[in-house]
Amino acid sequence: METRELLEWSARYHTPNYGRTPICLVRGDGMRVWDSDGREYLDFAAGIAVVALGHCHPRVTGAIREAAATLLHVSNLYHTAPQIHLAKLLCEHSFADRVFFCNSGAEANEAAIKLVRRYAKERFASDRYEIIAMRNSFHGRTLATVTATGQEKYQHGFEPLVPGFKHVPYNDLRAVERAIDSRTAAVLVEPIQGEGGVNVPDEGYLPGLRKLCDETGVLLVLDEVQTGIGRTGALWAYEHAGIAPDVMTLAKALANGVPMGAMLAREAVARCLTPGSHASTFGGTPFVASVALAVLTTVIEEKIPERAARMGRLLVDGLQRLAARVPAVRAVRGRGLLIGVELDRPAGPVVDRCREAGLLVLTAGEQVLRLAPPLIAEAADCERALGILGTALASER
Repeated sequence: METRELLEWSARYHTPNYGRTPICLVRGDGMRVWDSDGREYLDFAAGIAVVALGHCHPRVTGAIREAAATLLHVSNLYHTAPQIHLAKLLCEHSFADRVFFCNSGAEANEAAIKLVRRYAKERFASDRYEIIAMRNSFHGRTLATVTATGQEKYQHGFEPLVPGFKHVPYNDLRAVERAIDSRTAAVLVEPIQGEGGVNVPDEGYLPGLRKLCDETGVLLVLDEVQTGIGRTGALWAYEHAGIAPDVMTLAKALANGVPMGAMLAREAVARCLTPGSHASTFGGTPFVASVALAVLTTVIEEKIPERAARMGRLLVDGLQRLAARVPAVRAVRGRGLLIGVELDRPAGPVVDRCREAGLLVLTAGEQVLRLAPPLIAEAADCERALGILGTALASER
């Protein structure tokens, strides 16, 4: 079937809520994908920071085949071994004591919102339910998580929004301190704002939030949907700050493309989720848990976060050299293999030029290029990407 006909069908039959690029991807292998015309691309988008181990990683593919031939789905009315092993591994390699499994980052954040409200009501008072979130944040597309998201463009047309959220500037401890009152249940924050522009906070920001929360009895919730599973050069981004949250949310790279989310919490908080208080039909099925177990085991055993840190430094160094000679680049920021390149112009045309030259990259807001390649990237991949980016950024077209 011709690509033109496929794209015509897409325009005809899909809801029009995506601004898709005019290619149809049909195959992937490692760092590369191919479209329906046979053209190859170096993938520095990774499904929006999802395929951390690249496309068709042999351990992931093997886990998918074995799990699909063993037990695809049973409900959470029963125990399943892959889910138990995965929960144990997550807890052993994080701050957490308990895990709730779901299907996406938005659902993980929904679970966190419900958990912190229930905890605050049980421990403190019935009117203690508000959550402080950050401007320019992104937490999901459900009504509650889009309300938590600090960007009006995602909320427009869906009002009335869910009550109980305050927004303050990111990286501003004083603003959070002023916002906390007797109704505050939790502070919800991304260790690095991804969708909002790859914004990295000051070194003292997360420790300062931890201190504020400890002093007031407010819970600290970290949205690590994009930053978790090694993306920033540590298994969890909170490790860079030397602190631990009370609750953490995960998704994206957790199962390398198989839909999965998770909410992790300390015992004292997690025990509020008593039987029947929350659930998910497809959360942590034996199939997805088997895949996630293979992913997380590989990330830990093969020291993937350390590799991400090395390749991230290589990319940032190259981008800073590029910035010195290309006036369009205003700033380079990020950590590990989550990197933002702020421009003095819209980033969309640069994304298009990169794609035409065989490189897939993302945006993070109107004027920021986002690089979030698979964490298996090698130096040669980074050098090729830098070459294409240099040409695309130097063009005035």
